[in-house]
Amino acid sequence: MNDRFFSLQVFCRVARTGSFSAAGRDLGISQPTASRIVAALEKSVGATLLTRSTRTVAVTEAGADYLARAEAILSALDEADHAARGSGELRGVLRIACSTSTAVRMLLPRIARFTDLHPGLRVEFMLNDEKQDLIGDAIDVALRVGALADSAAVARKIATVHRLLAASPAYLAKAGTPRNPADLTRHTFILGPAGRGMEGWVFSKSGNSTSIRVEGRFVLNGNEGATAAAVAGLGIVSAGRLGMLKELQSGVLVRVLPEWNMGSADMHVVLPAGRAAKPSARAFSNFIVSELERDVDFNVNPTGEALQHPSAIKT
Repeated sequence: MNDRFFSLQVFCRVARTGSFSAAGRDLGISQPTASRIVAALEKSVGATLLTRSTRTVAVTEAGADYLARAEAILSALDEADHAARGSGELRGVLRIACSTSTAVRMLLPRIARFTDLHPGLRVEFMLNDEKQDLIGDAIDVALRVGALADSAAVARKIATVHRLLAASPAYLAKAGTPRNPADLTRHTFILGPAGRGMEGWVFSKSGNSTSIRVEGRFVLNGNEGATAAAVAGLGIVSAGRLGMLKELQSGVLVRVLPEWNMGSADMHVVLPAGRAAKPSARAFSNFIVSELERDVDFNVNPTGEALQHPSAIKT
């Protein structure tokens, strides 16, 4: 590859990993070589793209803009190579953004079937329970739960995530099992992202609704941690059914107030609109939809009734 393109690759890897050593390992070069290549690129550009310290490497304001443009160039080159080959082979990097829980429970158990079909493809997971910017963070495809606000994206609904309460049998044996929402005021709560940011938890049953204000004794910034805290017997957790499905099926967690409905949110696979979407992102979108269509766990409501799989295209 042209030296300039390789320089862009090195810069992008350093910027994304925050490390010359890690970038060097990824690209098969030494740490000093990676450092020299980026320094030469900065000299050619006439701007400082990275700030260096003994512990960290960070992108400057100019570097952030350059990073977005450089990744777009490399992505376009990958797509041009793919088109020129005229085959179904996908190459380059596919950057997938999702929560840790979504990665652990939905994607990682399935991703090998996708990468086996495309051995030339490298997959990078960007795990964050907060929504990330598709364009600004150079994300090729994202899996998101809840309302979509990005107008420059195409979203495909892949599942409905039902919100539930759950606790460990040990906790309920010690603290008692709530029989109605009012009983919750005497219990300890675990709050993860799915349970925060609300005035209260709203419950509905047979056309009636009630709201309970809650304050978490244990607050975590990730749903995986919140589920683990519930398994440890620390209290009652509110989370999406899919995020604690294995624990419910194995019995290490049991549902609390199962006859009450706490609402649901749609899960979408999200791509940049139009030609901005990589062929690999489109292929992955089709793959995950196909996978979930065959998985009964993603096609039932909280009572266990089968649902028709949602696969409508939305913008």
